[in-house]
Amino acid sequence: MVSTAALLGIAGVALGLVLTPGPNMIYLVSRSITQGRRAGLVSLLGVGVGFLVYLAAATAGIAALFALVPPVYTALKIGGAAYLLWLAWNAVKPGGHSAFDPQPLPPDPPRRLFTMGLVTNLLNPKIAILYVSLLPQFVDTGRGHVAAQTLLLGLTQISIALTVNGLIVLSAGSLSRFLTARPAWLRTQRYLMGTVLTGLAVRIGTD
Repeated sequence: MVSTAALLGIAGVALGLVLTPGPNMIYLVSRSITQGRRAGLVSLLGVGVGFLVYLAAATAGIAALFALVPPVYTALKIGGAAYLLWLAWNAVKPGGHSAFDPQPLPPDPPRRLFTMGLVTNLLNPKIAILYVSLLPQFVDTGRGHVAAQTLLLGLTQISIALTVNGLIVLSAGSLSRFLTARPAWLRTQRYLMGTVLTGLAVRIGTD
């Protein structure tokens, strides 16, 4: 079965990724601020289902498929890096906006909120790289069934991601008011977000 070290390792990776601004955080914060906590939580439910889709694919051995067909994995990395760079540019460009200072959004019904949360997560390059590249590194073939280990590691990541994202959804309004009242902090948050996203893009693209 999975070792304690592996569980702690994937937990650390999961925590680091969920605290790094990315597509999921941007969407959840924007929706929570403009439409309320309930809308944010419905969107988070869609994000959670997206995690389960990735976990099912990882448990089925999709990482091995990418290992057998390197060009597909390379295309995934390049596409993910380009998307992160686009998000970074939108954060730091003149007239750019922070995730905590979103533009007005028209209210969406629950079904669309769920669907957008799901799609946002499925197209999130950070999550794709996590399940295709990082998670398999914590699986030890000498400790038993690989699929069972993958499932347990993935559920650990999902638990952490949903807990942290849930706290972000519930506190998004307060954070937004705090930052909006302090323009310098809001600007700093934008540039910090752009820097982190650029760093992730470079690391993913060159690893």
